[in-house]
Amino acid sequence: MEMGFPILSIITLTPFAAGVLLLLFPAERKREIRITALAAASLTLILSVVAYVSYDMEKAGYQFVEKFTWVDTLGISYYVGVDGISLPMVLLTGMVMFTGVLISWGIDDRPREFFAFLFILATGVFGVFVALDLFHLFFFYEIAVFPMYLLIAIWGWKETREYAAMKLTLYLFIGSVLALVGMLAMYFISGLGTFDMIALENADFSFAFQKFWFPFVFFGFAVLAGIFPFHNWSPDGHVAAPTAVSMFHAGVLMKLGAFAALRVGVMLLPEGARFWLPLIIFLALINVIYGAFVAMMQRDFKYVIGFSSVSHMGLVILGVATLNPQGITGAGLQMFSHGAMTALFFACVGIVYDRAHTRDIPSLGGMASKLPFVTVAFIIGGLVSMGMPGFSGFIAELPILIGLWNAGSVTSEYFIAPYYTWIVIIAVVAIVITASYILRAVHRVFFGEMPVEFEGHISQSTWRDKIAIVMLAVVLVALGVFPGLMAPLISTGAENVMAVLGGM
Repeated sequence: MEMGFPILSIITLTPFAAGVLLLLFPAERKREIRITALAAASLTLILSVVAYVSYDMEKAGYQFVEKFTWVDTLGISYYVGVDGISLPMVLLTGMVMFTGVLISWGIDDRPREFFAFLFILATGVFGVFVALDLFHLFFFYEIAVFPMYLLIAIWGWKETREYAAMKLTLYLFIGSVLALVGMLAMYFISGLGTFDMIALENADFSFAFQKFWFPFVFFGFAVLAGIFPFHNWSPDGHVAAPTAVSMFHAGVLMKLGAFAALRVGVMLLPEGARFWLPLIIFLALINVIYGAFVAMMQRDFKYVIGFSSVSHMGLVILGVATLNPQGITGAGLQMFSHGAMTALFFACVGIVYDRAHTRDIPSLGGMASKLPFVTVAFIIGGLVSMGMPGFSGFIAELPILIGLWNAGSVTSEYFIAPYYTWIVIIAVVAIVITASYILRAVHRVFFGEMPVEFEGHISQSTWRDKIAIVMLAVVLVALGVFPGLMAPLISTGAENVMAVLGGM
């Protein structure tokens, strides 16, 4: 489809067009606003699925490419395309967008503006995942960040929404400024006069340049991935955000940071990545263990999932840091699996909170009798989170651990090879901790006796809620039972990364 049907442009710009259209609706036409939002989300999801099934794995590489000169004098182009790693992220974003609209159907406070901002956010996310031009990538990256402030500050939890929105925005703004400085350095030092990332992959950056500028780019983007110690904006943002925004935040935005760190940091500055590898692995390992332990100590249902996301994103970064095909394939699978899983988790938490009006785990109980769909869906998400065989979490985490183990057999002056065995063991321990807080949440929230004050006040989930959680749950199970649905595709993307790295 190179320069043929512009499917990536339509996927990217449909949410933006829908958002602008929604703002033209009279505020009182709430039913029409919701239907229009669902129609736009449905179209985007359908096109994402079409792109996914149309990708030619034998050909591999970047496909559905579109390129048009934007600012010729500065070497800026509208340049889009997807490979085996970015295409599943496009599909994930389409899924989260569609299910987020269904879960948000009951929002009655300015739904016109809510869905418009949510769709502008989605446009930014799509734009980053399909970008093959550095300026294009940063442009859409900023679009993805800005609406988060408004969505949390206006529609978020009243107790902390202003604090969480400002904290999130400041952290991500500082990170994006660091990344921008690094990208501009690459643009000027390359001497190519272009932001074309394919061309920049072949730029002859010196080792000294890569060593100095890699942290700016990688950690600037990794702030959005929640890397330690720049992670604590994330759980607060999760808790304060409305349900659909939490789904986007954990399900897609954190993956945006990891993807950009890989695409720009690792692929354009590979020698810098090798040099800084020990620090990246050390920080990611803290993510894995620290996030799991803190999640285990939480009473707030949303904070449990928020810190769980910090832990699981540590596994994604560990996979990227292996710099080998197994680890990078696992990182791609983990990004998709964790994105769908956290979207499912936050959908379930939102449904419970809308009925019980509390997220305090000890104050809940017996929800299984009134919310059986939600109970089964949350258990499926929990099994994914624990990495149980037969679920997507297992087929995502296993390649990461294998990649870490294999990385220890590689001799390099930058590697900490003797310690890789311990890194794998410590990462596996986090799975045990994950099981403890997931099983505790399942037991206390969904089983046992329902508190007296909830009797007669807990209504069944709506059919729209059921469609959303069933879709996400089915994907998590299908990917676990049939990993061939995605693993070979992501492997082609990993091979593309390895070609840039020159093998390891």
